[in-house]
Order: sequence, then C-alpha cells, then structure tokens
Amino acid sequence: MGEERYGEFVLVRRHGHVAELVLDRPKAMNAVSTEMARSLAAACTALGADRDARVVVLTSSSERAFCVGADLKERNSFTDADLVRQRPVARAAYTGVLELPVPVIAAVHGFALGGGFELALACDLIVADETAVVGLPEVSVGVIPGGGGTQLLPRRVGAARAAELIFTARRLEASEAAALGLVDQLTEAGRDREEALALAARIARNSPVGLRSAKRALRLGQGLDLRAGLEVEDAAWRATAFSGDRAEGVAAFNDKRAPEWPGE
Repeated sequence: MGEERYGEFVLVRRHGHVAELVLDRPKAMNAVSTEMARSLAAACTALGADRDARVVVLTSSSERAFCVGADLKERNSFTDADLVRQRPVARAAYTGVLELPVPVIAAVHGFALGGGFELALACDLIVADETAVVGLPEVSVGVIPGGGGTQLLPRRVGAARAAELIFTARRLEASEAAALGLVDQLTEAGRDREEALALAARIARNSPVGLRSAKRALRLGQGLDLRAGLEVEDAAWRATAFSGDRAEGVAAFNDKRAPEWPGE
C-alpha cells in the first residue's frame, strides 16, 4: 500500500486500483483552510490523470469528524480582499472532488457540516456510520452553501426538502439522514471507512473504461430531458463499445474467466 502526501493535510493511499483520499487535519477536525483546499485540489488533479485509479474513497483521519467545513478561525482574520482571493482556491477543492472522472465514495463519521458535507455531496455515493451528523448550517453564520450544496443537495433529495434543510440550517443524525436519502448506506459505528473501501473494491473489479463512461453519462445527463439524456448515453456508449475493455469483457465472458482489463 503506497502513500503520497499533498501538503500537510491531504494524503493519498493506494489499495490496488482503489485510491483513498484522506483528509488529514485531525486536530482541527479537518476544517478546510486555504492550504488544505489547495492541497485537496492538487490531489484531485493528480488522481484524475491517474489511469490506474478506478475508484476513489474520500476518508478522514479525525476520530470526531469527517470534516467540519470551512476554517472559520482563519476566515475570522480575513479582510474582504482576502476572502475574494481565497474563493477560487476553495472552489477548486470542491470541484476537484466533483469532477473526478471515476466513481467516488465518501466515508463519513462524526460531523460532516457545511463544506464538509458538501465534499461528501460531491461524491457519487456516501457511506456513513451511526455517529454521523450532517447538515448545511451556512445561513446561521451569515453565508450560504458555497461548495456546491445549493445545487447538489436538491439533486439528491428534491428542491423542497433541500430548501427546508438549507433554510433551517439544522443538523441531522445518521438515521434521519439515511431515511431522507442524504446518505446512501448506513453502517455500525466505526465501520464507514471499511465498508466504503469494500464497496470501492467491488466497483474496481469492473471495466475502467466502462466506469468512467458510465459516470460521465450519469453526470452529464442530470437535468436534461429524456431525449437529450439518451443522446448523452449514446455518446458514452460509443466511447466504450469500441474500446479494448469491451473486447476483453466479451472474450472473458465467453471464456468463463475473470477479465484482465486493458483500461483503454
């Protein structure tokens, strides 16, 4: 299992074809500082270009939290000009996770609030344990969700439910979050990382070309009418159907053996 560090607060661990992207600022419960945001964006850029990474799992090294959102202690010292300068750095971190071309799973325990929950929402799937507490409390401190929350949450739970959660700024315990669809899989306390990595390993057994194309079709098709969405799907199918992975998948099926994906 190899490791690579990006700055002081972000770490990438390798588990075969699964890359574990670790938020590693435990003393601050992974509050996203400017430095941490810059490191997270850099790690995502590297992972996006890594053809060996078939699935990414976003985890936390803090026992108490997945991520508590923006570093408000740092923000408290900012001038307006500082905040303007930080904005593209912060956006790059959230869009870095959102735009990863492979399936991404968040492993959530403890607090996942504000920008922390937005990082989870930027993933394709969220595995949470029973200690998870999630929410978008930004309006309670005079801002709005700015890491994608106003756009990603309604895509999960619908416009009215998202409005209620954002306008009230309330926190949800794990059981309610699962019932409302804010998380996809609920596990026993302490098992979120283990379960997320196991799910990632199952996904990683499939065609790398197929996974990337399926994710692209899912993402690009969101919000389109059915006819336009089917055109997006057709383009993704064509990008996959003439690949080496498709040829290997069909051959392996007929030979009754496990495929050895060329990944192209």
